Amino acid sequence: MPAAVQAQGGLSGPSSVAADLTPGDGLTDPQPRSDFPRSVMQEGFAWKDGLAEQGLRFNLDYLALGQWSDSDLGEDRAGGGILRFYGAWQATDTGSLTFKVENRQAYGAVAPQFHGFETGALSITGTAFNDSGTILTNLFWTQRDPDGRWTLQLGQIDVTDFLDVYGMVSPYTAFQNLAFNTNPTINAPNPGLGIAGGARIGDNFYAVGAIADANGNPAEPDAQVFRTGETFKSLELGYTSGSDRLYFDNIHLTAWQSDAAEDGSRAEDKGLALSAAWFIDNQWMPFLRAGWSDGTAALYERSLSTGLGWYRRNTDLAGIGFNWAEARGIEDTQFTSELFYRFNISPDVQITPSIQYISNPLLDPASDNLTILGLRARVVF
Repeated sequence: MPAAVQAQGGLSGPSSVAADLTPGDGLTDPQPRSDFPRSVMQEGFAWKDGLAEQGLRFNLDYLALGQWSDSDLGEDRAGGGILRFYGAWQATDTGSLTFKVENRQAYGAVAPQFHGFETGALSITGTAFNDSGTILTNLFWTQRDPDGRWTLQLGQIDVTDFLDVYGMVSPYTAFQNLAFNTNPTINAPNPGLGIAGGARIGDNFYAVGAIADANGNPAEPDAQVFRTGETFKSLELGYTSGSDRLYFDNIHLTAWQSDAAEDGSRAEDKGLALSAAWFIDNQWMPFLRAGWSDGTAALYERSLSTGLGWYRRNTDLAGIGFNWAEARGIEDTQFTSELFYRFNISPDVQITPSIQYISNPLLDPASDNLTILGLRARVVF
């Protein structure tokens, strides 16, 4: 069975640049089915490997997601793609510069991120697959203690890269529904200017905190946080079996608060999130995640998710999740489940079929349930 290792990057979680630069979910000794497209682009990959030896690692990848629903409301299909260029330059022994530029587009009238709303569910069914266009997601400096006791990040950050993470948090490689990504009760801002830090407390405990622009706009990055003073703050305290298994074996509590917008477009919000996930036999990952918020701006006021992941040596990943949620101002509850299987043709080519079943969709009281079929593909160059 594969052994788990933490992706390099200090604060980085499974959806971060550091993780995306480390194929195989950060598992050691993977046995991929093939090495395509490396096998047909040997000179290009050899050039990349040479740059990596000099401290510059980068990838260019493309992701596509199609979804089809049985709803009688709105468009019954959605599609979108994401072109990403990302990497990290190890400038010094303890300092590095991380960057990520993306272009996100919808293939038709509706992007997958909004397909749930279109079909009657209070649900983000295709996290990150929106129509934002060209955006700057990451451009930050990381400074680390030589002994690994602390890490700091400063610049254009995406707090969801490290906020309330566990092994299957990434919408690029695991679940597509926000109910199983970053906790849907957290009103996390879009990428923007911020500072984050993490510190090891003994052998098994850690703390992570961040202050970021509550009005982050990666399509037009600027320093407006210095003009408005409106910020998102978070503090996480957690327990792990070891620093090399930070998001594999992890139990943590996260507190957060987001300022109200001066123009009245966003109310103040705050809440707590609890997450527990543990990698059993380096193959099975059960998880339990809960959250509570004021519900003034976050998607849900209360949420409870549980499920199981199954990692395979050939770098395939299967996952099943169940979520119960309540939203502010709506008396009823919504139940969401998702099942996916990520088939890895190679470490750089993945195909992921999925099915989402939403019982009692909150935006369509006349409907008892909603089914969404999905197919995601990812190619890394």
